[in-house]
Amino acid sequence: MAAPFLREVPIDPGAAIVKKAFRRERVLRDRHDPLAHPDHFLIGRYGFSRQGIIYLRSLLEPHVANGTRRSKALTVTQTLCIALRFFRRGTFLYAVGDAEHIANATVSRTIRKVYLGLKRFLNVFVRFPGHAEGQPIKNGFYAIAGFPNVIGVVDCIQIPIKAPSRPGDFVNGKGFASINVQIISDSACLISNVEAKWPGSVHNSRIFRESDLCKAFERGAYDGVLIGDGSYACLPFLMTPYADPTPGPQSAYNAALVRTRAQMEMTLEKLKGRFQCLGGLRVAPSRACDIVVACVVLHNIATIRKERVPAVPLQPNNNDPGEPMHADQARGRATRDGITAQHFG
Repeated sequence: MAAPFLREVPIDPGAAIVKKAFRRERVLRDRHDPLAHPDHFLIGRYGFSRQGIIYLRSLLEPHVANGTRRSKALTVTQTLCIALRFFRRGTFLYAVGDAEHIANATVSRTIRKVYLGLKRFLNVFVRFPGHAEGQPIKNGFYAIAGFPNVIGVVDCIQIPIKAPSRPGDFVNGKGFASINVQIISDSACLISNVEAKWPGSVHNSRIFRESDLCKAFERGAYDGVLIGDGSYACLPFLMTPYADPTPGPQSAYNAALVRTRAQMEMTLEKLKGRFQCLGGLRVAPSRACDIVVACVVLHNIATIRKERVPAVPLQPNNNDPGEPMHADQARGRATRDGITAQHFG
């Protein structure tokens, strides 16, 4: 006999069959295996798809694998995903640890192991002038706005860091501690050069003039030119805008240069979109430099593999280039005038 306080509702047999047909089966996932989740979840949390994480795992396994499985040591996949979660979100270590159910000290050691492992592949994935050397790079830039002979766009980005005990040169013109990172990009948003070692107060132009890449250009090692903004001096191999262009060819030259430089803005947006940790690193300067290099390597891997860029609000570029630190060279101005007359006249 049914309980008197329960209302019995008859169930139509046909409705029960339909309900059973449309019932979604529960999928029980292994909490210890991040790859058990679908791609949209992995991209949002780690910045890479399942196949992308598997590729990174095979790449880094010799450098990050634990020598033992005793005491429930982390697997290579877990190690990688802990670091990717930090790079992706840039949260405090305790937040990463809480999310992954791991102690803060373990999180810190794990992230360091991964970014040092990625740093080993800098010269593999970050190559100047690019992976497709020669005319294809120039053709890619020329297709944007008709600017000839370009093999890269140079700019710097300020990465906020935890202020050292003696901030000194790390305090930039906007009053916060940072490192100033030089990046060169190609037309496909691949990063072909990175200089991550300078305090935030160092001028963009000085970073470039003291780089090995600048010295190589001076030796005539590369056939082509870079383009930069007005914070750089005009050199025979570095084209910058006219400070006060006249109507006609000079204005057309400046407009083409600005449109071509937009590839750098797109590259930086993708880099900071994938790796929000670059919005502010709460670590010492030396560690911040290593993390930036690791993120650049990951960015190129993601770009080559055509990984989807997670949708995130854009972070402002804190770089304030200011006036050129070095005067334009006569040979640089002559080269610029020649390009203007031949291609924009």
